[in-house]
Amino acid sequence: MNMESHDPASLNRAKLRELFPNCVTEGPDQQGGTKLKVNMEMLRQMLLGETISGEEAYEFTWVGKRASVAEANRPVRKTLRPDLPRSRDWDRTKNIYIEGDNLDALKLLQLSYQGAVKLIYIDPPYNTGRDFIYPDSFLMDEEHYACGTAYFDEDGNVNFSRENSETAAKYHSDWCSMIYARLLLARNLLRDDGVILINMDEHEISNLQKICGEIFGEENDLGTIIWDKRNPKGDARGISCQHEYIVAYARNKGLLTKNCKIQRPKRHAEEILKKAGQLYAKIGEEYSLADANDDFASWMREHKGLSGGERAYNRIDENGDVYRAVSMAWPNKKRAPEDYFLPLIHPVTKRPCPVPERGWRNPSSTMKRLAAEGRILFGKDETTIPNSKYLLRENMYENIPSLLYYGGSDTELLSALDIPFDTPKVVNICKEHIKAFTASEDIVLDFFSGSATVAHAVMLANAEDGARRSFLMVQLPERVDRRSEAYRRGYREICEIGEDRIRRAGDLLLRETGAGIDSGFRIFKVDESNMTESWYTARDYTQDLLPALEAKVRSGRTDLDLLFGCVLEFGLPLSLPCVREEIGGCPVYICGDELIACFAEEIPPSAVLQIAGREPLRAVFLDSGLGGSPAKMKLKEVFRREAPECRVEFL
Repeated sequence: MNMESHDPASLNRAKLRELFPNCVTEGPDQQGGTKLKVNMEMLRQMLLGETISGEEAYEFTWVGKRASVAEANRPVRKTLRPDLPRSRDWDRTKNIYIEGDNLDALKLLQLSYQGAVKLIYIDPPYNTGRDFIYPDSFLMDEEHYACGTAYFDEDGNVNFSRENSETAAKYHSDWCSMIYARLLLARNLLRDDGVILINMDEHEISNLQKICGEIFGEENDLGTIIWDKRNPKGDARGISCQHEYIVAYARNKGLLTKNCKIQRPKRHAEEILKKAGQLYAKIGEEYSLADANDDFASWMREHKGLSGGERAYNRIDENGDVYRAVSMAWPNKKRAPEDYFLPLIHPVTKRPCPVPERGWRNPSSTMKRLAAEGRILFGKDETTIPNSKYLLRENMYENIPSLLYYGGSDTELLSALDIPFDTPKVVNICKEHIKAFTASEDIVLDFFSGSATVAHAVMLANAEDGARRSFLMVQLPERVDRRSEAYRRGYREICEIGEDRIRRAGDLLLRETGAGIDSGFRIFKVDESNMTESWYTARDYTQDLLPALEAKVRSGRTDLDLLFGCVLEFGLPLSLPCVREEIGGCPVYICGDELIACFAEEIPPSAVLQIAGREPLRAVFLDSGLGGSPAKMKLKEVFRREAPECRVEFL
C-alpha cells in the first residue's frame, strides 16, 4: 500500500504502453532502480509518419528501423480492385483473397478491419538467403528504390529474383525492417482478445522474438512452440537443426485468458469416444462391460497416435462414458484447511477411506456433491485413497504444449488436389491452432498466404465443428520459377496456385463431409488509386489549368472499383453484401443500410429522391453527374429532408 494518490504520469505511461508498446521502455530512476519511461522520439515517429533523427533510447535496433516505422505510418494512394470473374460465390461468401504487396494491403485494411481479426497466422520468409523477395528499403521514394534495387524489370513487372545474401551488410537489417513495418500494422487489426502466430526457423527467431516483444509487449507473450520436424538439416555447418518455431503473442493476454484457458481440442478424442460407443453397443448376454473394457484397453495400446493424456482415458463405465482416474489430493506442499479433511465412506464396506496427507483438493461440500453424483472412484475396499472420475466428453480440450512432434508433410494432400507447390504449411497443424484460438464467425488473417494453407485449414475446421469462420488472405503475386512443375502446369504466379487450392480444397470438403461450409472467396487486387493525381493536387493548379481537374476518376475504372474504394474509405468490410438495382433509370449499388452509391454521369432528381427515401447511412455520387453546384445544393437539401442522418459524399 502506497497510501498516496496515484501518479498521473505513471497512469499516462501505462495507457501509452497499451497503445504503443514499442514506445515505452525501461530507464533508471532517481533511486538507482528502473522504471517505465516513454521514448518520446519513437512516439513522435509513430505519430508523425516520417523519419526523424536523434539519439535513440535503449531498445532493439538496427539500420533502417526508424525508416520502417515511418513507412508503416505513411499512407498510400492505392486501392483494392475487385475481380469478379475469378472470384467464387461473390454474392454470398465472406472470405477475401487479396493479390498484392502485403504492406500496401495492410495499410488499406486499417479502417475496415481495425480490431476485427481474431487470429493472424503467418509464415513469413525465413531469410535463408533465397526466400526474401519483399521490398526492404524504406529510405528512398518508390521510383528511386525501384531503380536502385531492380525491383521492377525493364517491362515494369515486379522482379522477384533478388536474394538477401548472408554476406550482405544489411542481411538481418533488411529482414527486420520488412517484418517490423508489417507487424506494426497487423497489431492494429487484432481484436483485444486476438492472437498472432508466426512460423520461423533458426535464421531470424531471436530477432523475431525481440520485435514481437517490442510491438505486442513482452507481457503478451503466450510462449513459443518448438516444432520437432524429425529430420535434421543435412547442410548444417554446426549443430543440425531439426526444429522450427511458432511464436505466439496476444493483443491483450489478460483479456484473452480472463474467461477461458488457451487450449486445443484433443486430437483423437472423437475417435476414442466413437470406438468406446461401438464396444458399449455390443454389451449383452455374451459380451459384458468387462469384455468391452478389455477390448478398449487393447485398442488403446495398439493405437500409435495417442498422446499420454489421451491414453489415460482408458475405461468405460456402466453408462458408456469414457473416463480416467485423477488424484484429489491437495495440490501443493502446504497443508489444506481443516474443512478439506472430511473422510469419504466406502460404498461397500461402509468404512472411512484414507485421506491424503495434506488433505483433499476440494472442501467438504464439494466432496459430498461429487460422491452424490457418482464422480468419485473407490477401490475394492476402504484401504485405497479414492480418486476423482474425469469424463472424456467433459474434457475434450487440453493445454497447448510447447513441444510439437510432426515430421510429415502435405505433399500427398497437395498431389490429391493436383496443386504443385513446394514446402507448404501443414494443414492439420494450422487447423488445430485455428480451432484452439477461434470460434464461430471469427476472422483469420494470413498476409503471407503462399499456397493458401490457412484458408484450407479454416474451411477444414469449419467442416469439423460447424463454425462459420472466414479467412482473409494476402499474397504478393510472386512469379513462378520457369523450371518448376507449377510453371509446366501453366501457373505463372503463386496467387493462381493459392486460389486454385482454395477452390479444390473446398470442393473436396463438400464432397467428403457434406458440411455447409463457405468455400467461396472474393478476389481483390492492390492497384493505384481510382482517382487521378489531380484529385490529390487540386490546390496546386491555377485558374487557367482548371480543365485538367475535370477527369477525377482514373481511366478504365468500373463502378465496382469506385464502390469498393468507398467501402475502404468508410471502413466497411470487404465482404459487405452489395446488390445492383435500377433506380430512376440509373444503376445504383446498395450495400445494406450502410451505403448506397450511384456513379451515373447524369442523375435525375427523381432518382435522388428515391435514393434518399432508402435512408442509407452513407450515399456517394459522381460530382460530374449532378451538372454543377446548384444541383449539388438541391441534392443535399433532399437528403436533409428525407434522410437527415445520411452522410453524403461526392467523387
